Amino acid sequence: MPELPEVETIKNDLLGKIVGRSFLGVTLTWPKAVRQPSPEEFKQRLKGQTVDGLMRRGKYLVFHLGSGEALILHLKMSGSLLWKPAPEEPAPDTRSIFHLDDGTELHFRDRRKLGAMWLVEDKNEVIGNLGPEPLDSGFTPHALAERLSQRSAPIKAVLLDQTSLAGVGNMYADEALFAARIHPLKRANSLSTEEVAKLHHALRQVLLSAIDNKGASTDTYVRPDGQPGAAQSAFQGAHRGGQPCPACGTPIERIPLRNRGTYLCPKCQRN
Repeated sequence: MPELPEVETIKNDLLGKIVGRSFLGVTLTWPKAVRQPSPEEFKQRLKGQTVDGLMRRGKYLVFHLGSGEALILHLKMSGSLLWKPAPEEPAPDTRSIFHLDDGTELHFRDRRKLGAMWLVEDKNEVIGNLGPEPLDSGFTPHALAERLSQRSAPIKAVLLDQTSLAGVGNMYADEALFAARIHPLKRANSLSTEEVAKLHHALRQVLLSAIDNKGASTDTYVRPDGQPGAAQSAFQGAHRGGQPCPACGTPIERIPLRNRGTYLCPKCQRN
């Protein structure tokens, strides 16, 4: 699933190509991707709208439109947003095509058909319940400690809860916990002050490094120009099951946690 670094990369790559452009229309080949309003109203209201700004919130892309409305996209498990400099035949898994006034197109591809789109007057209808952004200046070790102190669930489950922290998903939770040497099953409210500080630092460093490397292409994610990201080449724990831990040489293990695969070093990350 595209997580914070992947969505941030998509936003950064699209800013200069999208802001100031207007939608001539949209082709919906999978209308069920539109969650609000109806697909027909979605097309009608979007036509002629100018993109005044583009932002990321958590794992969501938010297009600020000239009318004051917001077009919101969530790529879910397998979504990609590809910028085409000229109209072209869409790939079989293309679920919608946004036609822009300069002749370019945005193709929303989604193999699993789980991606979602909204066109709303108030973006908080969709993203209002998200937790803090881990890269914001106000997200301090103390702020993280306050959130964790209220939760007895496994620390990884809390990191994946988007109402607790916005944008962190499976692979970056694994990476941050490995870097902080914290077992993913450890209860969130049992972390010491030192462990919270290490986790806070690890989260920020892992996410910033992944953004520098343009996201991780471990499955379907590609940048808007179709090129893969390179963040996966720096992974220490995530997606490295059976490989030696770079710190101690012990094979990285993969365990289940709430129906998600979780990677850890059993020696470096003791519970």
